[in-house]
Amino acid sequence: MLFRGTCALRRTVIRGTAVIAGTAVAAVTALAAGPAVNAAPVTTRTLHWAPCDAPDEPGAECGTLDVPVDWSDPDGPTFGLAVARRKATDPGARVGSLVFGPGGPGDSGVERVVGGIGRFSPEVRRRFDIVSFDPRGVGGSSPVSCSGDLLGRRPSADLASQADFDATLAYNKRLRADCRVRTGPVFDHLDSGQTVQDLDALRAALGETRLTFHGSSYGTLLGAQYAETYPHRVRAMVLESVMDHSVTRTRDFLRSEAASAQDSFDAFAKWCAQAAACALHGRDVRTVWRGLLNRAERGELDNPARPGTPLPAAELVNRIAFKKFYDVKYAELATAIAGMEASSPLPASPTPTPPLPPATPVFCADWHLPVRDYRQYASLVRTMNRTAPDLPHLLPIQMTAACLGMPTANPQHRLTVRGAPPILLSNSLHDPATGYPWAVSVTRQLGRGGVLLTYEGQGHGSVTRGPCMEQAVNGYLTGLTVPPHGTRCPVSPA
Repeated sequence: MLFRGTCALRRTVIRGTAVIAGTAVAAVTALAAGPAVNAAPVTTRTLHWAPCDAPDEPGAECGTLDVPVDWSDPDGPTFGLAVARRKATDPGARVGSLVFGPGGPGDSGVERVVGGIGRFSPEVRRRFDIVSFDPRGVGGSSPVSCSGDLLGRRPSADLASQADFDATLAYNKRLRADCRVRTGPVFDHLDSGQTVQDLDALRAALGETRLTFHGSSYGTLLGAQYAETYPHRVRAMVLESVMDHSVTRTRDFLRSEAASAQDSFDAFAKWCAQAAACALHGRDVRTVWRGLLNRAERGELDNPARPGTPLPAAELVNRIAFKKFYDVKYAELATAIAGMEASSPLPASPTPTPPLPPATPVFCADWHLPVRDYRQYASLVRTMNRTAPDLPHLLPIQMTAACLGMPTANPQHRLTVRGAPPILLSNSLHDPATGYPWAVSVTRQLGRGGVLLTYEGQGHGSVTRGPCMEQAVNGYLTGLTVPPHGTRCPVSPA
């Protein structure tokens, strides 16, 4: 789930150092990992299962799969990839294992299987062992660790001069070096090209000759690259909320992300104008929202999560508003906005720089988004603000700042998939994070093998939004029945 950043960070402080034990940390990136890794895993690796340590969520099994730190040196050092599964609820009807590719980047697949199995339809759970993993650098899979003091000094992405630009470059370099030392060798190999090989090793360890895969959001990048690398090892593949890794220009990437976010804000404002359930019904939503943004930018908006402290404008946009668009929680958002508007203003003060999503290193290792200097950066910010006038400070521009000066191990390219079976893509027509044009583009890159299933509503994630979507996906995964090209499903009632 691109840029959602909702995984909880488990932080421990040791001698002034924050160790992010749940996921990779912000504003850093992997060093270049050398040539693309295309070699098949040399041997089948062993995976032993035991009950997960989750008494409140019984039934899940956990294991660790040893994989190389660097797949171009398969006999070199290894680390443990954290894996979890829930067995098919109807063993007699079992098809095999379904591997789920988590989003983010930074989401934990282990947590999804242990505590979020409701993400999958009853029919899929009946017919498949549901398996997922924490991608390298995340959760239980050699998580990235960095200095807490240094993380706390992250500069704002609201750059105002060439001096600010140069300071960001210098900070990124210092933080990368710190995290690299504290994390160890895996830090240099966090890109999705390496994770493709982890996925294939997991397939082999599960005893599957061909992979059945469901990738969500950032997990669609992993799935698409797996199909490109190992097309004949794919049984079935669902790519839900599709990322287009062929977008090579920084401006095009930022503009498309801003357009998708603004589309969701427009839908929210339209809903408020029509729905009596909206706490702002009868008022100009954009005017109320702009007032909150102005207060936040002056450091006067009280933070509802930490009363008495100012809420940064970036958190107002990305945590308060944007997250609600994922699950189309318009009523909750309107109530939150009304409550903040009614709060007493704080004395104007500087606001802290909010943390970035936890797996920024993975993003930087996968996305080459160059910016020459402050002048170009300011132009990119203006492009985003023209495209999404109601949503300044969006995460993509902050991620771009965090990746300034960073090498990219797995840069963007157009897909070339030959010999794979049909691949099913699923996308909402109005997705706030992975816009519908991306799904159309990836479908075209896949050629005749790409089949796009369209949900005509809002939200990030679509495969379980109503019986039409669910039945189409279930039929494909269980019986390899491919929906007709151009299939569209109507909006499902909330």
